[in-house]
Amino acid sequence: MTDKSDTLSFSGDAAAKRLARAWLAVGITALIVSGLLAVLLVVARTPGMQDLFPRRDFFRSALVVHVDLSVFTWFMAFAALLWSLAGSARLLWMGWSGLGFAVAGTLVMGASPFLPGAEPLLNNYIPVLDQDYFLLGLTLAGAGFGLALLRHLLTGWPGQALGGAGGELRLGIYLGAVTGAVSYAALAASLATVPEIKGTAFYELLFWGPGHTLQFQHSLLMLVAWWWLAQELGAPPRASSRSATQLFALATLPVIAVPIIYVFWPLGSDGHMAAFALLMQIGHTLMLPLMVLLLLALPRSWPARRPAAAALWASVLLFVCGGVLGYLIRGVNVVIPAHYHGSIVGVTLAFMGLAYLLLPKLGYAEADGRMARLQPYVYGGGQLLHIVGLAWSGGYGVQRKVAGADQVLSSVSEKVAMGMMGLGGAIAIIGGVMFIWVCLKAMLGGRRS
Repeated sequence: MTDKSDTLSFSGDAAAKRLARAWLAVGITALIVSGLLAVLLVVARTPGMQDLFPRRDFFRSALVVHVDLSVFTWFMAFAALLWSLAGSARLLWMGWSGLGFAVAGTLVMGASPFLPGAEPLLNNYIPVLDQDYFLLGLTLAGAGFGLALLRHLLTGWPGQALGGAGGELRLGIYLGAVTGAVSYAALAASLATVPEIKGTAFYELLFWGPGHTLQFQHSLLMLVAWWWLAQELGAPPRASSRSATQLFALATLPVIAVPIIYVFWPLGSDGHMAAFALLMQIGHTLMLPLMVLLLLALPRSWPARRPAAAALWASVLLFVCGGVLGYLIRGVNVVIPAHYHGSIVGVTLAFMGLAYLLLPKLGYAEADGRMARLQPYVYGGGQLLHIVGLAWSGGYGVQRKVAGADQVLSSVSEKVAMGMMGLGGAIAIIGGVMFIWVCLKAMLGGRRS
């Protein structure tokens, strides 16, 4: 890839590029461990196979660490990669310190299920093991990502780049850091006011506001990835850079409601919970102008022969499916994980596509070849089958966060639907392994600088 096609130029500092490479390695490592746990999760919920795992806590402990590594660590590590590249080369010590904390925290979280006292709590957003080791790991990782975020807030303001080529991407990445900072502030407010309760209810309240806010960061950076990929693939959305910066700012506006919610609806009240749920439902509509521009430009990137193009198409499809399923939720059943799996996988595929694009920019070999081109379709197709199976099962009232006999699959249709879920999950795991293989091959065998 030539410099001419670079939509977002780097600071040019080799040290900053090394930091970005290290963050990519953290994200890939998290996906490797999470993928191994995903194999066990799919088997534990597939009809006819669940009896291999008679202990309920095994499924739940694996689920906690799988979610935290595949969503929290992977997404935040990739965000830190973008913050490292889009900012200046100043305060690198802060970036490396953050990386060290994040690595230590991730390793402790990964080891915590094997240490004494692990009690899985399946609260929303960041499920936890109610155990000192796990909580220490989560705190270290959170502090590490927070340092990366703070460094970008201090050094990454796009300034004169706004309105020029790539200015909208720089602003989008910076606003992602602003949104993340609001999430951290919400966490601090929750810690200061959370009622003296224990167990799942404590962490549900603690992470409810910060978790909802963090979803806006992930979605915003996904839009950055879509926009960047579309431009690099020769299908730029038909909007000036100045107009695009305004639309990225518009997409960030919902986070203004976060402090307002904390002021008017105290933590633990029904109003607090309902306000954040409503913010999630209506807040993302402000991203629609950007999404519409991207959707209109998307056909010009077809045929999707390049891995990045395939990832872009798959990401858009899964994210849209997840959004539609969000409006079909009725009660507490597996339609809920079908919704957030679609949305989360949409973000994951966007980051996968951008990772393919960034590999040569970071000094590695280009992701190419048959496996790289097929990977987004295998991963995305498997996940699509997975969420369709979950949504179908949800129509029969199959409950979420259960496995084995607790699923109470009484009809053939329910068993077929959950079998579809299991098959899709298995295919998606293969797609995830393919992504890791392609990246490792480029990173280990094609280093140029």
